[in-house]
Amino acid sequence: MDYGSRLGEEERCPSRNNKKVDDLKQCSEKVGKRDNRTRSKPYFPFKLGYLSVTTLRVGEEGFHMTVDGKQITSFAYREGLEPWLVNEVRIFGDINLTSVLASGLPTSEDLEHIDDLDALRTVPLPLHRPLDLFIGVFSTANNFKRRMAVRRTWMQYPAVKSGTVAVRFFAGLHKNQIVNEELWSEIKTYGDIQLMPFVDYYGLITWKTIAICIFGTEAVSAKYVMKTDDDAFVRVDEVLGTISKENVKHGLLYGLINYDAQPHRNADSKWYISPEEYPEKTYPPWAHGPGYVVSNDIAKAVYTKHKERSLRMFKLEDVAMGIWIAEMKKEGFKVYYKDEKRVYNEGCNDGFVVAHYQSPREMLCLWQKLQADGVAKCCN
Repeated sequence: MDYGSRLGEEERCPSRNNKKVDDLKQCSEKVGKRDNRTRSKPYFPFKLGYLSVTTLRVGEEGFHMTVDGKQITSFAYREGLEPWLVNEVRIFGDINLTSVLASGLPTSEDLEHIDDLDALRTVPLPLHRPLDLFIGVFSTANNFKRRMAVRRTWMQYPAVKSGTVAVRFFAGLHKNQIVNEELWSEIKTYGDIQLMPFVDYYGLITWKTIAICIFGTEAVSAKYVMKTDDDAFVRVDEVLGTISKENVKHGLLYGLINYDAQPHRNADSKWYISPEEYPEKTYPPWAHGPGYVVSNDIAKAVYTKHKERSLRMFKLEDVAMGIWIAEMKKEGFKVYYKDEKRVYNEGCNDGFVVAHYQSPREMLCLWQKLQADGVAKCCN
C-alpha cells in the first residue's frame, strides 16, 4: 500500500520507520504480518467480491484511514498544507466505488469563522479607475500560514473586497523545489502573489520595495502605495482615513518616522552597515518597514530612477526609501513627513494602526476583536 504522493514523499506499508501520527502508527501492525513466521503474507484490507467501508479522517497532525472500523494507515500533512484546503479526493486502483459520503472537515479554532474559499481569493484589479491605495506585503515562499492569516483578516476589509484597495504579496523563490511548487499552486489558487525572480535573501529585500513601487504605479494606478510585512496587522480603514484627512497628494511619507538614526557599525548586527556602504554618520528621515505609505509621485520617481539606473541601492529597504526621498528633496521635491506613532514596529499596543510581529493566531484574534466591538485591542 502506498499513499501521500501529492501530500509529500511516497511512503509504503509496512515501513521500517513506523512513526506515529496523532498517536496512531503510520502502518497498522496487521499490514504485512507473517503467518506461522515462515513466509510473508501482506494483509490487504479489501477482499475480492466483498463490500467494505473506508473512512478518511482528518486529525490534528495528519490523515487517518480505516477500513471496516480497523485503522490501516496514518500519514502526516505535508508542510504548509491545511486540511480545509483539500477539496478533492481521488480513488485509483481496481476498486468498484458504490457510494460516497462526505461530511464537513473539522477545523482548528483558528479556522472556525472561515467557510468559503472564494472569499479568500483576490478581487480583480479595476481597469478604468485608480486605486485609493495599493499595499505590497513582504513575504517568503514558506510563509503560507502568515499569508493565510492576512487573507482571513485585514484583507477582508470592505475597502479591499470592493477593489478600492488592492493587496499583493511579494515573495521570492525558495531553495527547495517542492516549496516552489507549493507556492505556484498557491499563486494559481488565490491570485494575490507577485513572484520575484530570485531566491529570497535578506540582502535582496530592497528589490521588493522597488517592485511594489512599480506595481503600484504601472500595473495599477494607485494614489498611494504602502509597504508592510506578512506578520503585520494593518487597519486598512485607519490608514485610508488618515491619508484622506492629511490630504497630501504629493511628496508624502507616512509612517513611524525615525529622524536621527545612525548606521549600525557592529559587524555582528543584522543591520550592520559598513562605512563603505554608507559613510555618513546619520540616516535621513525614514519610516519603519512594518508599515509605511508613500504618495504616487514618490513611488513613480523610484521606478523612474530604477529604469535610469540612478537609484542608490541600499540593503535596508525602509532606510533605502528614506535615502531616495532625501535625494528627491534635494532635486526639488516638496516632501511631507507624517509621523504615525500608532505604527508599532515591535509588537502591539491598544489603538494600533499597524501591529508588527503578530502570529497567525494573534492576527485572527485581533480581527475578531475588531469585528466584535470595533476597538483595536491587543491579544497578548
